Amino acid sequence: MKGKFVTGLLISLIIALLVCIGLLGFNVYNQLFANLGEELSLNANFAKIQEAKENVSTPQVVAQELVNSEDTFQNVEYESAASTTHYFYDQLEDVSKQIYDGLEANKDNMKTGTYAIEFGNNFYDVLSGSNGQEVLGDYYQSAVEAFTYDNPDIFYIDPTKMYLNIQTITRGNDVSYNVYIANDNGVSYLAEGFTSKEDVEQCQAQIEQVKNSILSRITGDAYNKVGQIHNYLVDTINYDQSLSKANIYNLYGALVQKECVCEGYAKAFKYLLDEAGISCVIIVGVATNSQGETENHAWNYVQLNNNWYAIDTTWDDPIVQGGGEATAEHKYRYFLKGANTMNSTHRASGQFTEGGKVFSYPTISSTDF
Repeated sequence: MKGKFVTGLLISLIIALLVCIGLLGFNVYNQLFANLGEELSLNANFAKIQEAKENVSTPQVVAQELVNSEDTFQNVEYESAASTTHYFYDQLEDVSKQIYDGLEANKDNMKTGTYAIEFGNNFYDVLSGSNGQEVLGDYYQSAVEAFTYDNPDIFYIDPTKMYLNIQTITRGNDVSYNVYIANDNGVSYLAEGFTSKEDVEQCQAQIEQVKNSILSRITGDAYNKVGQIHNYLVDTINYDQSLSKANIYNLYGALVQKECVCEGYAKAFKYLLDEAGISCVIIVGVATNSQGETENHAWNYVQLNNNWYAIDTTWDDPIVQGGGEATAEHKYRYFLKGANTMNSTHRASGQFTEGGKVFSYPTISSTDF
């Protein structure tokens, strides 16, 4: 009887010991290895931009015969401020600036279409707050928008294919986050028509060649340079009316393929003026064309002699019924215009996407240049 009692006691002690070992092992595992919690992938809301592009505003239609005109600019000393390359960046909150900085620092790496930009636990304070993931998603959206419109040279990236991944990690009672921007499900975030880093760099070299050729030929003061770059785009780009071809919204389509829509005109104009050291920003909004149709549109503001003026290279490149070229009157209808003229047909919007951050634009002069 005594032997059975001892045996039972030993079995109970062994079971208790095994339970303790199991609990201890679980705790050690929980401390040493991360238990993956929720992993959220957020995509910038650029679908709204894509929808807007379906109704992108077409150039003015001008009915006339072919008229030959010589373009001249007075050689007047007008000064321009330093190039505005971070205009929208300067309006971002600190968290968005950190995301923008990560994108800008990895321009070359992103040419692969799969490179992941790591932020680690840098956004802990945001994510541990109320609605943290949603708040960080808004910061990300604003950063991507500012980066896209400050940097027209990023022609090879499709923001709709980039995702902000938020990985929640628990170690015992401790919670941390791993945040990174990457492609999704093995799909490259390169824009349509680009398949590899080598492909991107080849196209980039073509853009550089066109840019160098243009900048080597423009002469005079800032006013003359703005006019000559304006004329180059108007004279060489064909407006795409299909809305179905690759690159019609970016720099490559405008400068190399020489076929694009208003967004391509505006990005090419900013890119060339940035390279020439002349302040220029891209403006989006709506405009009413010569047929009385109000549609989504893109144009530019340019700074000369400490004042800002509007230029619409798309609408200065009208489609002439019956063929031929536009007269000087139409070619400069939207060249260096003030608010009194421009705002009668163009209405700028501070939002690149519906529900997105409201950015501010420079205040343009009330009168024309």
